[in-house]
This record gives sequence, structure tokens and C-alpha cells, in this order.
Amino acid sequence: MTTATKTDSQTIAGNQDSCTQTNQVTTEQQKNSASTKGLLLRPRRLRSSANLRSMVRESHLRLESLINPFFIVEGSNRKIKIDPMPGVFQMSIDQALFEIEKTANKGIKAILLFGIPEEKDSQATAAWQENGVVQNAIREIKKRFPELIVIADTCLCEYMDHGHCGIVDQNKIINDPSVALLARAAQAQAQAGADMVAPSDMMDGTVGAIREALDKAGYTDIPIMAYSAKFSSALYGPFIVAAQSAPQFGDRKTYQMDPANGLEALREIELDIAAGADIVMVKPALSYLDIICQAREMTKLPIAAYNVSGEYAMVKAAAAQGWIDEKRVVLETLTGIVRAGANLIITYHANDVADWLIN
Repeated sequence: MTTATKTDSQTIAGNQDSCTQTNQVTTEQQKNSASTKGLLLRPRRLRSSANLRSMVRESHLRLESLINPFFIVEGSNRKIKIDPMPGVFQMSIDQALFEIEKTANKGIKAILLFGIPEEKDSQATAAWQENGVVQNAIREIKKRFPELIVIADTCLCEYMDHGHCGIVDQNKIINDPSVALLARAAQAQAQAGADMVAPSDMMDGTVGAIREALDKAGYTDIPIMAYSAKFSSALYGPFIVAAQSAPQFGDRKTYQMDPANGLEALREIELDIAAGADIVMVKPALSYLDIICQAREMTKLPIAAYNVSGEYAMVKAAAAQGWIDEKRVVLETLTGIVRAGANLIITYHANDVADWLIN
């Protein structure tokens, strides 16, 4: 009897404690509710539906912003897989035309061409000769797709037997003779029908020399998209495989920029603008969003950003493992590049993005 009474007393006490806790929670909820009754600013109101979120969206990724790169090799009926870049190939022009048609049909307005010649030498001859691999490709593409904007990457590394972006003398990259070759290459690309040239070498004075060479040859309407702030990045690894352009000695740190230097990047952009660049570029994109943002504040020129091969390869690798949602990650990434201030994005995801944006 005593035990039962004790148990009943414990139960009653426990119930009283529970009621007290409930009352305390209720009182706390009332306090919190009371504190928000006068809340006028509620950002969540504009997130309440997909249509409303779309209406107030600030940054928009557009098809017209995308530039699709292609790697062109000599020969015919060649389509060579690039292992670190799933879905990207080295292609002879006959094969590339099929893929370029797909790109054009998706609504993408521009492509960027890189050439890989059969023979390389110390003067990058295939970069500037009339029948070089890119020059031949430009002519064929413009015959088939006259409205497509064909941009020629103007560099020497893919054409040099040593893999550097300039002439080498005693293991040093010599600036001014390299610039002369780059101007010659840009002129050859314009003569073949390129709609735009894109010097990516980071030699001093390249943009001015190219502008002068193009104007003297009568190509005053050909714009220059300058790789103005091109950093010496570890994210170019897959591209080096794709373009077969690995340096045979040393590295590219004497001409490509130190990743730590933001102010120097802005100075490089200023110099290219003063020399006649029509579009300036930041490369790579994701690690240098701050540079894109600062460049946007500095100039009213269009800004391009290169979503480079390493950035592409990491997304593809993680998606293949099922670790990320590829579509969501790519769209978020590219939208972030636009939000930072870029008008144009060079990306190997271009065809997929076009499908995602349309559907």
C-alpha cells in the first residue's frame, strides 16, 4: 500500500513537471511569435514559388553568353577521346563539322578553335601559314555556318616543338619576336575568315601588335578578345593533354600570372584595353571571381571568363561517382560567373547547358 502510494505520488509529480515544461515551451513560443508580429521585412515572401523566384532573379545565364571550344586536328575521319575531359574530343574538321552543327542547332552563337598540327617546329609555322590547321578549319566552318561566330585562339604553344607560348632562346621565352609571330598568326586567321581573334599568350604588347597588324591588312572590323588576366594555374592540366602542348622544359610562370596577384591582373586588363582590346578575359574563372568582379567595376567593355578544363574535369569526375548533381552544379557555377560580372563564358559544358536552359 505504501509502495503504491509512493508510485502514484511520483507519477503525479512527473505529470506536474511535464505540464510545467509544456507551459514553458508555450510561453517561449508566444514570446517568439510576439517578437515577429511587427516584422515588416520578410525576404522569404519572394521565394514562395518557382514563378515568383524566376521573376525576381537577378543574374541570368543565357545561351548567347556561351562559347563552345573545339580541338581541331589534321587529317580526316578522326575523333579522338580526351581521357581527362569526358565528352570532349580532338576532331578532324570533317568530324568537327557534325559537332559544330549540333552546337549551332542548340542556339549557341560562338565557338573557339584550338589547332593541333601534325608537325611542330621552333617558329610555330602552322600557326601562321595559310594552310594551317585552324585556318583550314575556319574556312570550312564559315562555308557551312556563315552566321556562327568563329573565334580563333591566337597562341603558339600548340604549334611549337617545345610547347611554350613564344620563341625560345637559351631556355628563355623571348617576348618581342614572339609578339611578331602572334600578330602574323592573327592576320592569317582573319584572312581565313575568323570573326574574332583571341590572343592567349600573355606576352607584353601582343594586343597592340595584333591590332596594328589587322588594321594594316584591312581587317579593322575584326575584334580582339584578349586573355588579359591569364593566371599560371594548376587547372589547365586536362587542356595541356587535349592540346598536346606540355612545355618540354620549365613552366609558364614567366609569362602567365602569379595566382596571388589581383592588382597586377587589373593592370594587365588596363594595358589591353589601352592597346585596343574589344573584350577582356579572366582565366580561370572560379578561383578568380574576385578579379572578374573588380574588372566589371573598372571597365564597361564586355568581360569573358574561361571555365577551364580542370574545372570541367572535376565536375565530371564527381558526377560520375554520384557525389554531385551535375546539372545543378554546372548551372550554379556558371550563374555565379555571370553574377561576378562576366558577359561571356567559354565552357566545355556548353552543349549540355544549352539543353538544360531550353528544357
